[in-house]
Amino acid sequence: MKPAFKPLKRVLLTDLVKNPKNDIVDGPFGSRLKASEYVDDGVPIVRLQNIDRNRFIDKNIKFVTPQKAKDIARHHFVAGDILVSKLGDPLGEACIAPDHLPYGILVADVVRVRPNNAKVDTVYLSYALNSATVAAQFTAETKGTTRPRVNLQKIRDLEIPIAESLPEQRRIVTAIEKQFTRLEVGVAALRRVQANLKRYRAAVLKAACEGRLVPTEAELAKVGNRKAKFEAGEALLARILTERRKNWQGRGQYKEPVATDTTSLQPLPDGWTWASSSQLLREVKDGTHDTPAYRPTGIPFITQKHVKPIGLVFKDYKFISKEDHAHFYQRSNPERGDILVSMIGVNRGESCIINNDEVFSIKNVGLFKPDHSLSNAKFIQYYLSSRLGQQLILKQSKGGAQPFIGLTELRAWPIPLPPLAEQTRIVAEVERRFSVVEELEATVSGNLLRAIRLRQSILQKAFTGGLA
Repeated sequence: MKPAFKPLKRVLLTDLVKNPKNDIVDGPFGSRLKASEYVDDGVPIVRLQNIDRNRFIDKNIKFVTPQKAKDIARHHFVAGDILVSKLGDPLGEACIAPDHLPYGILVADVVRVRPNNAKVDTVYLSYALNSATVAAQFTAETKGTTRPRVNLQKIRDLEIPIAESLPEQRRIVTAIEKQFTRLEVGVAALRRVQANLKRYRAAVLKAACEGRLVPTEAELAKVGNRKAKFEAGEALLARILTERRKNWQGRGQYKEPVATDTTSLQPLPDGWTWASSSQLLREVKDGTHDTPAYRPTGIPFITQKHVKPIGLVFKDYKFISKEDHAHFYQRSNPERGDILVSMIGVNRGESCIINNDEVFSIKNVGLFKPDHSLSNAKFIQYYLSSRLGQQLILKQSKGGAQPFIGLTELRAWPIPLPPLAEQTRIVAEVERRFSVVEELEATVSGNLLRAIRLRQSILQKAFTGGLA
């Protein structure tokens, strides 16, 4: 039986362009293009985050002025050029510049390839650059490095599997896209499941914070025409404040915490009440807003970017000295069981519970210290993560380009307070439902990873002559 395609030969990438020095170029280095020169409108810039395998990611596009683009015109691209990443993990990702970006500028770690269409079909070459055959060449050039990067000459010297004729190349492209189309149907279905699971999570939190997830204590008290007693949220709040007054050991005379203004807040179920965060929590603080001197080693310095709904992410952080940490610790002392809240930037209002005993300092992060005997920290954190909690705090954000939540707003953040026993039941039900969601999400993620591997398998077959 004859093979589906003729055997492919290998040629250098430089053989597939007209002028290698002009047609395979990268972005400007060093001070020739700085982030401070980005503007809100003008000539678009392509960065690493815009490039995926066979897909241009049209998000967070930055711009430079027309004059700046003219000054560095050598480092331009046009629609239909192939864009290749030469930094990162994985590197060597390639896609075609889209038609809606007719002209733009590259950053330093992006390479533009302008194919000679008399020799090679652009789509064919883009697929070939993303194939395992070429990816292995990138890997070989960067093996053992901590920051994978390949220089421009190595990219020019890449060996590309090539079909001799343009019709044969286009036939291979057609076969690849036939397989990809089938695969995309399944991937799209998986993406829909992911989106539905995300919406379901939000719906569970919404129901939990509105008293609709489990029967309320007030409803249970009426079951069987008996008048069972329970401690309503209002009574619980009064008990919390009484305990705080009685056990006050702070500096100076005890001051009543600020109450929240409930006039514009939605009604709560029977047995619930609104409380401000400073009423409900033992302490509401914030971390430093200063930038200390960083050290190669020392105490981890956690900022708002490390606070995620999934938990505190101990990754890519800087270190400070023990002396600076001791100074910051007097202001805020994060401990296991406390709640951290991001106070600045696009993820302001995101929160998590500290679930380890790591010693660290915080910057641009709020610190909530619950009284675990009088409130359920997980219920509070679920509320903070809910759409209701987010809406109430984000309305109080300040600032323009870098919006932030002030400490005053953190201390007045309204929190719904159900009876303590009901908080426990709500948390148990949320966790039960979320455990099912997490299993489904893991299955979906696994299938998406398999789809990526299958995509690479299709390309591998295509460029080894085995794709029918």
